[in-house]
Amino acid sequence: MTSLTRFVIAHRRWVIAVWILLVLFGGFAAGKVADRFQTDFSNPGKPGFEANTRVFDAFGNGRAEPVQVVYTTEDGSDVTTNADIQASIEAVTKAAGTSRVSSFFNTDGARYFVSESGDTTYANVYPTGIPGFTIDPSLPRMEAALAKTTPDGVTANLTGLAPIQLSEQEDAGPGLLQEVIIGAFGALIVLLLIFGTLPAVLMPLMIAIASIMTTYAAVWGLSYLTDVSLIVQFLIGLVGLGIGIDYALLVIFRYREELARGTHDAPHSALIETMRHAGHSVIVSGSTVAIGLVSMVLLPVPFIRSIGLGGLLIPVVSVAATLTLLPAVLSIIGPRINRLRIPLLWRLANLDDNHQGRFWPGWAAFVVRRPWPVFVVGAVLIGILVSPAFDINPANSQVANTPGAGQAERGRDQLTKAGFPQGVFAPVQVVLERGASADDQAAVVAAVDGTKGVVGASAPEGWSAKGVRVVEVQQSTDPATDATVDTLDRVNAKVDDLEQSEELDAQRVTVAGAAASDDDFVHSVYDNFPYLLAFVVLLTFVLLARSLRSIVLPLKAVILNLLSLGAAYGVIVFVFQHGHFSHALWGFQATDSIVSWIPLMIFAFLFGISMDYEVFMLTRMREAYDAGLDTGGAVEVGLARTGKLVTSGAAILMFTFIVLSTGPGPDIKEFAIGLAAGIVIDATIIRVLLVPATVKLLGAANWWFPEWARKALLLKPAPPRGTATHVDEA
Repeated sequence: MTSLTRFVIAHRRWVIAVWILLVLFGGFAAGKVADRFQTDFSNPGKPGFEANTRVFDAFGNGRAEPVQVVYTTEDGSDVTTNADIQASIEAVTKAAGTSRVSSFFNTDGARYFVSESGDTTYANVYPTGIPGFTIDPSLPRMEAALAKTTPDGVTANLTGLAPIQLSEQEDAGPGLLQEVIIGAFGALIVLLLIFGTLPAVLMPLMIAIASIMTTYAAVWGLSYLTDVSLIVQFLIGLVGLGIGIDYALLVIFRYREELARGTHDAPHSALIETMRHAGHSVIVSGSTVAIGLVSMVLLPVPFIRSIGLGGLLIPVVSVAATLTLLPAVLSIIGPRINRLRIPLLWRLANLDDNHQGRFWPGWAAFVVRRPWPVFVVGAVLIGILVSPAFDINPANSQVANTPGAGQAERGRDQLTKAGFPQGVFAPVQVVLERGASADDQAAVVAAVDGTKGVVGASAPEGWSAKGVRVVEVQQSTDPATDATVDTLDRVNAKVDDLEQSEELDAQRVTVAGAAASDDDFVHSVYDNFPYLLAFVVLLTFVLLARSLRSIVLPLKAVILNLLSLGAAYGVIVFVFQHGHFSHALWGFQATDSIVSWIPLMIFAFLFGISMDYEVFMLTRMREAYDAGLDTGGAVEVGLARTGKLVTSGAAILMFTFIVLSTGPGPDIKEFAIGLAAGIVIDATIIRVLLVPATVKLLGAANWWFPEWARKALLLKPAPPRGTATHVDEA
């Protein structure tokens, strides 16, 4: 770090010029990359996805869930005798750009399409397009056709999984740019309260802006090498804002501290000393964030991998900006960083000229004197927060609990009121190929109909193309429930029995549909999650062991970080899955599940981000211990010097994530609130209570680092205690 800092100081104007060019280019790239983000949530190689793909290739539709068109006669008359309803279904199907539809009228009168009262029916229309929201161009045409052809005396609505989700986005709150501006404004308020001087306030924002814009440029380049998920743009804007400010805070806090000591003969020497310590911590912190994101590449799901690769650029660029641009600017500003004071805020922020304040030294001394009470309080609080996490159900939100609006919501309520099961929104499909015949379709219908969890099966007219025939199976339960997975298993078993009996001409029979794809996705992610967890924990442990020259401290850090992660899961389960405060704050009821990919994403980001604070605190304790203090003294110094930094950084990150929660859909809200809760819990209960209390209680065991570990980690022998003022770098 010393050599790099000297180089940056010597060439500071060139360094600043390069970053200005990168920011300008990033602004240009941000406009270009928006068109290159992908919305495909496919899962290639899995049976459900591959079967859906073959149906799509044959019919030009079928990878997305069907849209339900619902009709109810206002006078209670029989819908099955209304020829105008049949004509309306045909018109809506044509508007969808497809010919594949299932209803009472083209399935030989399948009664499961009609309510018991006989006054309501629905049709499944499969629009052209691929999974997710790419069907939305056809929705306005379908809505227009429905409005034009709805018979007099009939109430009709167009609904379905995608229309419900899209309707909620029509009132999606602020856009990404507005969210970043709101987040930056909140960060500005916190920074004013922290520093009280304009230069110190503006520099973290400068680093964050430089990091965000440069990351957009890097992601633009990445998009030409691989697909990048649309979700990455939200992460760059808001996670990049928080991380960039966090790393800048660490450096600026230490630089002001070095200046306040008055022991340096020149401001540049104070900056070099700052970067030797704070710069090293930034590298370790950025590495822990990167490890969590790199781990996502291990999962066999393309959009998850793309989030990992795209998200990885956020800490990499933020670290680069903090280690080059920030010291270049500080070398020009020097002691003037403490000028342009705002008197009231200066007194609130500093209290004295050592920039340490009075609260944190006092609290640190209390923890050292009373470690057991502090530990017990922290353990009880974290236990309460973690307990709901054991009930977590990773799955898509149940249809009844998915926020919706307008016609889509009215259609859902119309189906529910008429007594139709939630399974109508995502029927199972049995795909017959390679020599399949109409008799095969009939055999599958006969075998599957009446199976537990199935309300009916049919082979609609026209569901045969290019050697592919499809049977539609209507299950009784919501596609996101475990009961639907059981139904899928039973349908698969029936199909296997048919194949083994050699009653079918078809040489390949597979089960497809949205529920099958969702089940494949959950297995792809969570069957591999133990390997991902082991990878992240082991690599993080090795990195911290090298940095802290200890076996015990990294082990404690990993355990406490997992507790912090569990508490974040507990919060989102309590709020969203169980429904406490979700309606009051976000306008929807309990989802009974957590969107299947959200726990993974929270793990990948939160494990590394929260580890930042562990690194900030433990490296300061290690430095104090190496300087000759005992464990209690090291705890006091580490907590006193980093307590304000940790809580301030957490406040900024929390605010940016809360802003992110105003985005559309339960998935973004769950992700944002999970991160916000995890950051706050980590910066308070974990870092303020459990970390210092645990280090004090472990005593000399904290610093155990046998010779075999030093050699295995390729570290040089450490200087004797009392002769070093920091953790020497290998």
